[in-house]
Amino acid sequence: MGNPGKVLISFTLPLFASVVFQQLYSIADSVIAGKYAGESALAAVGASYPITMIFMAVAFGCQIGCSVVISRFFGAGKHREVKTCITTSLIAGLVLSAVLTLFGVIGSPWLMKLVNTPDDIMNEGNLYLKIYTGGFIFLFIYNVVTGIFNSLGDSRTPLVFLIISSLGNIALDAVFVIVFKWGVAGVAWATFIAQGVSCLMSLAVLTARMKHIAEGEKPPVFSRAALKDIVGVAVPSILQQSFVSVGNMFIQSMVNSFGSSVIAGYSAAIKLNTFAVTSFSTFGNGISGFTAQNNGAGKLDRVKQGFKSGIILTLSAAGIFTGTYLIFGKQLLGLFMNDDSTELALETGMDFMKTAAPFYFTVATKLLCDGVLRGSECMKHFMAATFTDLIMRVVLAYILSRFMGALGIWNAWPVSWATAAVMSFVFYAKGVWIKQNERSDIKV
Repeated sequence: MGNPGKVLISFTLPLFASVVFQQLYSIADSVIAGKYAGESALAAVGASYPITMIFMAVAFGCQIGCSVVISRFFGAGKHREVKTCITTSLIAGLVLSAVLTLFGVIGSPWLMKLVNTPDDIMNEGNLYLKIYTGGFIFLFIYNVVTGIFNSLGDSRTPLVFLIISSLGNIALDAVFVIVFKWGVAGVAWATFIAQGVSCLMSLAVLTARMKHIAEGEKPPVFSRAALKDIVGVAVPSILQQSFVSVGNMFIQSMVNSFGSSVIAGYSAAIKLNTFAVTSFSTFGNGISGFTAQNNGAGKLDRVKQGFKSGIILTLSAAGIFTGTYLIFGKQLLGLFMNDDSTELALETGMDFMKTAAPFYFTVATKLLCDGVLRGSECMKHFMAATFTDLIMRVVLAYILSRFMGALGIWNAWPVSWATAAVMSFVFYAKGVWIKQNERSDIKV
């Protein structure tokens, strides 16, 4: 199977590149909205951001669930089970995403009110959210297909689709917002179309790829046992992602009480912060698939070797992001704002970056440890560290904001990251993931 470190890096780097392009068009949405549609448009997109992240959390959690389970069977050479898990994932994903899409379109006004959106940006924020959630079914299925490709050891094919989608999204942003003057609606429709094209392309290639997987006896198209295995990993991952997003909704509600300029500054900063944290998550996802495949093959030593290589890679990325944001923070935040943006918006963004960026090393370590725990299906410990992070962040943000204003909200991030990172690392060091593997059976 090759050197564990080299295998992990060769698999993870395309995942990292995927995150770069995915975040690129997410950031482009806000940049173009802020530059060409004004501060209120940037605030409107930002106000709906924690809600869209909840929908994304469900898609991402399902991606992890199918990826871990399929990786385990693929590593064990059980191709019949691999095919059954793939088709089961797609069928279940289609049903779930259709329901969530309908809920998002119908419930968008209520969701925007839930995060205490100011009246001056309510209409624009609601319009953006309605269009965005209308295309959620494409986003969801694309994420499931990406998880399937990753579980088969192919992280390059999803990268190609994402590059095409990202560049297309940015081009459509420019046309719809700058040329057609559609404002936040143009930003939303650009994302809708780009995600739809990417979804259909990835499905077509996956269908062709499945024909080349030898399975012997024809596998069942749908299996309740396979779905149960997938749900066993997906639900904790969805809960983890969703509760983090729900926590962000509470925090967004606190931020919204400080007015549109603070919202705009926070919206710009949180986009940059999400870029960094999502990049670290990618390394965690890579080690999850790596752990699952080697657990399936009974090669635990390779997991430890892969973790050592992963921690070097992840901390190096953390150093790059920290240095870049602290040195070039103002310039990066300026990309989101036009000449009419207030000084308060820029100051708000810089306060957040100066508070959070020095602690990227801690959250990067946590996410890599989480990757091993999740890849070995050690979900209780994984959830314990994640919920500690979430609960502390929300509670501290609420308390500190009473005394320090918006700055108190930003200070909740490093404290919660550091506490959860210690927990995750202790779980990894104690080898709870090894004990979990010893208790696990491969079954469908």
